[in-house]
Amino acid sequence: MNAIRAAIRRLLRAYPRIDRLVRLSVRRHRAGRTAHPRWREMLGSDYDTYRARHAAAQGGPKVLIATSVGSHWAGTSLESLIGAALTLRGAEAHVLLCDRVLPACLHCDTTWYPDVAHFVRHGPSRDLCHHCFEPAEGMFRELLLPVHRYGAFLTPEDRARAAELAHTIPAEAIREFTLDGMAVGEHALAGALRFYARATLDGDRHGPAVLRRYFEAALLTTFAVRRLLRDQGYRVAVFHHGIYVPQGLVGEVCRSEGVRVVNWNPAYRKRSFIFSHSQTYHHALMHEPTQIWEGLNLSPAQETELLAYLKSRWYGTQDWIWFHEHPVAELDAIAREIPANFTKPCIGLLTNVMWDAQLHYPANAFSSMLAWVEHTIRHFAGRPDLQLIIRVHPAEIRGTLRSRQPLVAEVRRLFPTLPPNVFVIPPESPVSTYAVMERCNAVLIYGTKTGVELTSMGIPVIVAGEAWIRNKGLTLDARSIAHYDELLGRLPLPAPMDAATQERARRYAYHFFFRRMIPLAPMEPAPGNPPYRVAVRGLDALAPGADPGLDVVCDGILDGREFVYPAEQLAAPRRNA
Repeated sequence: MNAIRAAIRRLLRAYPRIDRLVRLSVRRHRAGRTAHPRWREMLGSDYDTYRARHAAAQGGPKVLIATSVGSHWAGTSLESLIGAALTLRGAEAHVLLCDRVLPACLHCDTTWYPDVAHFVRHGPSRDLCHHCFEPAEGMFRELLLPVHRYGAFLTPEDRARAAELAHTIPAEAIREFTLDGMAVGEHALAGALRFYARATLDGDRHGPAVLRRYFEAALLTTFAVRRLLRDQGYRVAVFHHGIYVPQGLVGEVCRSEGVRVVNWNPAYRKRSFIFSHSQTYHHALMHEPTQIWEGLNLSPAQETELLAYLKSRWYGTQDWIWFHEHPVAELDAIAREIPANFTKPCIGLLTNVMWDAQLHYPANAFSSMLAWVEHTIRHFAGRPDLQLIIRVHPAEIRGTLRSRQPLVAEVRRLFPTLPPNVFVIPPESPVSTYAVMERCNAVLIYGTKTGVELTSMGIPVIVAGEAWIRNKGLTLDARSIAHYDELLGRLPLPAPMDAATQERARRYAYHFFFRRMIPLAPMEPAPGNPPYRVAVRGLDALAPGADPGLDVVCDGILDGREFVYPAEQLAAPRRNA
């Protein structure tokens, strides 16, 4: 036995890619054994009561919890909580899971498949699928929720049609492919870009084959979900994110079939989540009616609480998503790393991760974030009176997926020698983004959420992309490249944001961070990924009235109410407990 183990170790050392894959597989398998909530154990003596409540809920409003990817633990844990809570409110909740039929999905990426050729040949069927479906199905069955399988709603004709389309349509035409008005190709491309953690597939010889795998998976998802919805007659479908494969296609089919859609995603603040109606929050928050928050009148205590939270964002102390544990905020230390002269007008530029959420946004002035960065640098090359400080998003290296298309490398490719008034802070730098932007005359953004905080600090912001702060009456929103150039021509701005606009910005920030980010008491912070777990002791924690956040979520799902937590009406200690 020892000789066999030694031989295996020698083999792994000889093939580092296989070694990395094996180690990653073991680590994720171990995590997976504890990631799924053990509902029967958590409910304990209340389990028989839950069983009775479940039986009584049959025939109630039918809700599809379209989890789909069982090994996406960040999704399965919260969605199991939602399933249990909806059951207690008289809803008949069902679950949808992939049963190894999709040739590509959200779980696949290059950290799993450094040898992309292996993925092209086999997809996830030989490895990832083994610890995906069964553990999730077991967890949902503990809650007595019916689990529907993708494969049960696919005919041989469906599979043949998906394979034929995936292999005959030109790769360059896939992005624009629609099926009965559904943007199948767009989500397939977004899934392939996420697989690579890149903004384009250019230059990778396996890129077209990977895209075809995601396209086939997108088609199969479309066929299966359409047949399921027509068979079961759901009122609403709930599922995380709402983009990529398969979730993006679930949303497309639901909207096409007249089934209401609820999407969600973990928020920044600990214990909190963002829910949205009809579409992914990437779109929904850009077009949320301002009337929802414009009437807020923040009390001195609420404004103090908001400002304290915004300051905590510098260090991540109240968040479960942050990127620097010890940010450098002292001007002397910043000046040593950035040779900019802060006594002269500085303009900040904040990037986002190039590959993330690559969807079509009609309001964007530019075709891509990289095109925006290039255009902006070229503009500032002709403006020696201004200094441009580009802060590359730390999530490029500290996010869930490390970017394989670093912006710094792209900038160097486009500009082997940067203009002398342009400075780049790389993603690994500990320099505080907030401390630098605080010293800028204005800040340019594309899709980053930081615009919400900057406007609250009174810093003028120009938006060129799909940032959530757009359309709020708080920023200068570029409608086109020509309009963007016009806005840049106004720099430096003669004055900071006026007091009335800053007050409006703080009302929106309070709404964004304390009302749209809904705290759920049963979700407690935990080390690792995901950064939370379900912590329930008995049914009382899930009952109506037990947790205001859970009530908001369930009311939104069942009755279509706004996903707005009434933070201004509740005591701060309860919210932050």
